[in-house]
Parts: sequence; structure tokens; C-alpha cells
Amino acid sequence: MPPSLLQLYFPESIFKSNVHVLPLLQENPEEGRASIYKSVIINTSKEMMCFSDFPIPDDFPNYMHHSKIMDYFRMYAKHFDLLKYIRFKTTVVSVTKRPDFSSTGQWDVVTESEGKQESAVFDGIMVCSGHHTNAHLPLDSFPGIEKFKGRYAHSRDYKNPQEFSGKRVIVIGIGNSGGDLAVELSHEADQVFLSTRRGAWVLNRIAEEGYPVDIVLSTRFKTFFKKMLTTSMVNQWAENRLNARFNHAHYGLRPQHRIMSQHPTINDDLPNRIISGKVLVKPNIREFTETGAIFEDGTKEENIDAVFFATGYSFSFPFLQDCVKVVENQISLYKFIFPPHLEKPTLAFIGLIQPLGAIMPLSELQSRLATQVFKGLIRLPTASDMMADITQKKDEMARRYVKSPRHTIQVDYIEYMDELACLAGVKPNLLSLFLMDPKLTKEVFFGPCTPYQYRLRGPGKWDGARKAILTQRERIIKPLKTRAVGDYTHHTSMPYLIKIVGIVALFAIIFAYF
Repeated sequence: MPPSLLQLYFPESIFKSNVHVLPLLQENPEEGRASIYKSVIINTSKEMMCFSDFPIPDDFPNYMHHSKIMDYFRMYAKHFDLLKYIRFKTTVVSVTKRPDFSSTGQWDVVTESEGKQESAVFDGIMVCSGHHTNAHLPLDSFPGIEKFKGRYAHSRDYKNPQEFSGKRVIVIGIGNSGGDLAVELSHEADQVFLSTRRGAWVLNRIAEEGYPVDIVLSTRFKTFFKKMLTTSMVNQWAENRLNARFNHAHYGLRPQHRIMSQHPTINDDLPNRIISGKVLVKPNIREFTETGAIFEDGTKEENIDAVFFATGYSFSFPFLQDCVKVVENQISLYKFIFPPHLEKPTLAFIGLIQPLGAIMPLSELQSRLATQVFKGLIRLPTASDMMADITQKKDEMARRYVKSPRHTIQVDYIEYMDELACLAGVKPNLLSLFLMDPKLTKEVFFGPCTPYQYRLRGPGKWDGARKAILTQRERIIKPLKTRAVGDYTHHTSMPYLIKIVGIVALFAIIFAYF
């Protein structure tokens, strides 16, 4: 691979071993950069979010604080000796096609570091800036906000709850950020009001037997079984499970839409704060007054000190100039990666997706596919065929999801991973795997669809993938066992005939899967 494909630009020295806090954690967020706050813990578990050839250490917690995630990234960079390819504290000013782009596919890239600009020629470009940078602050939708005398800001500006001790705070929006802010603020504030237009279905991080919820839900078996059911049946099953934990209607959270029609909210503590009265769920705000807010149901809340808009993000790529167009948070990309009308496929967008699952392994597989395309090992379809695929996906999203800026880049974890894996030649072949390695096949099909599955075969095959899959449950349990307990085993016997029937059923399912 040409060296120009391996140059990476990062804004800060985030991989230095003596740095223990994410550079994004700053009291004053920088414009144009993502931002987090001190207590952030990720919503995806470690086995589902790790890179496919480098398991997260077994003693790391399943749901990691952001500092632990940064530690893992540093380990990965050190293990694969990546630091020599990274230029820190460097801003990309512009990316433009070279005059001979139609024949070479090369780009002119202007960067700036310490006030000095320089140009370089690159053979391939990966845009990895994501979609959590530009705050979406729809003030026009909230009449009277200009006369409100309290403080208001986007959720990206939030850092810690202590300054809101004894205050009355409104949080607008019930996505993951809105739910997390409402919970954390409620421990310090006198009262928190959580305002939502539509309501939300709320998932717990912890599922059956204490396993992470994505470990339990993200299996090939459940994906296969889901295809056998109607959408209505899947919705009913999932909603019944969530309402068994707490009735969403009783808590003022139940939306009009079904669970599969909106990105769910992950929050373990929200129902606890609602039942204790520290968070009060309210409808959308009709208008602001100087000192408070009037809601769409006619209720009023006065003496409001602060308002946080957890209203999501928009994305744009000004450094790319005319190469791509973003309209209403939508961009036309084949497989959410490749612009379809370029003369040469040497531009790829990585991580510009909103998955029902972890984004890291999806971004990794996108990158693996993109590098094969850049090197000419994989040919993309014609522009018209790519546009047809793009249109089909947009239509599917429009039919499934409620209309919202956050529902323009949605993907399902296993389905999308398999889609990319088919193109890259790395999707596991369950039928041949079953004939050669039944033990592994059982875990691949019935166990969590962890990223290691995409290192079992094809380009980038990793010899450690099998072991990583067969030991993944040990790494899940390891950090929980901080106190020794006696073994309690309730022995049951399964009749031999049932075992045979189970094996035959597994074979039949795998055969039907293909």
C-alpha cells in the first residue's frame, strides 16, 4: 500500500502513554469537535465493540468508562505500531481532486499545524469525523427562547452536575444523551424536567442472567428467528419485555410508534429517578417565558434556571467542497461508504452510520472493505446500480422509522456487518464451518455475533479468531468475579434423543440460513 494511504491526522496527542483523560474532556468544548463529559460510560459492551483482531483485556469492565476506552485504543495503537503513521494536532483545511483525478484518483490535501499550512498528494481518503460534532440546536422550534433569562445550551456543552445544585433544570430530548443528562443532573438539581415530543422505549444495559443486553440480543439465531416473524410480532414481543420491567405508559414514556420505528434509548437509571420524583417527564415545550416554560398540554413550570437541548447533531464536510452534498442530514453513499459518482473510488466515509449496536467494529469492517477497493482488489458496481441500492435503503428507512434527522443513517448491526463482509469476502460460512468445527459453529450461531467472526476466513484472516470466540464468555464474566463465591450447580440431564433432535434442528437452521 502506498505510504500516502497510511497517513492519519489527529487533533491531539491522544495516544501518549502519560495521558489518562480523553482530550475531548475539556471544560470549554472546541467548535467543530466532538465533546463528552466526565462521567460518560459507553452503551455497548466490550466484546461487541472491540476490534476484530484484538480483544479488550478480560479484566476491563463490560461497559467501560471513556478513560478505559482510551486505554484500549492506546493498547491497539502500540500493539500494531501505528503511532508512526499518525500526525497529531493537525487540521485538514481542504481535500480537492487533482487535475488528473479521472485517471489517477489522487487528491490534493491541505493541512495546517501550529499555524503553518502544507500540501500533499494522497492516493486515497477516508473521512472518519463521524456525526457527533455539529450540534443541532433548533431554537426556531421553541418560541420565546430569546426572552428566557435562564441559561440554555446544547447537551455537548454539559460537563458536570455540581454547578446545578439546587437548581430547576429542563432537558429537551429523550435520546441517550437526554436520558443520561436528566439522570445525572437529578442527583444535584432540585428538580429535573425531561421534555419529549414522542416518548421513547427504554432498554436496560443488563439483560438475562446479568449479561450485557447487546450480548443477548445480537446473535445470528435471533436474527434468523426474527426474519421468520412479522414486524408486528417482533414489536409486540420486544415491547412486552420492556413493559415487564416497567410500564412505559405509567411512566409517561410510551410513544405512539412501535419499538422498531425509532432508535431506542439505553438507560438503567431513568425509571428509578422517575419513580423517586427527581425526574418528571413532560411533553414538548410550546413556548418559553422569561422565567419558565409552557408545555403542549398547557402545564407551566416556573423558576427554571437552565435548559439543555439534547437535540442531536448534524453533519457536514466543508473541507471536501463540492465532492459530496449533505441535504437535511442525508448524504448519498453506497453502503454508507462510497460516493457513487466519482470517476475513481478513492474516497470513503467511515463511521457515518447510526447502528443498533456498536459502531467500532462496523467502522473497522468499512475500513477493511475500503482499503480493498482503493487497491483495486474489489470493484464497485456501476454508478446507476449504486444509486439504486442507495435509493432502496433510503426507502426502507423511511418506511420503518419515524421522520427525524437521526434516522437517515440507520443500520442494523448483524445485517450490515454481513452485507459488508460479503463484499469483502470475510463473512463466515456457517455450513462449511458446521462440517469442520461444530463446537465453534454453535457459538457463532447461538452466541453473540462478536467482531471476531469476521476474521475466521478471507482477507485479513486471524489465527486467534477461533480462540477469541470460544473464550468470549470468560472475558465477559471475569471482571464481575471480584469476590469468590461457592459453586452451586443444579444438575439436569437431557435425554439422548433430545440432544439428537437439537443437533438435527441446528443443521436444518444453518442450511436454511443459506
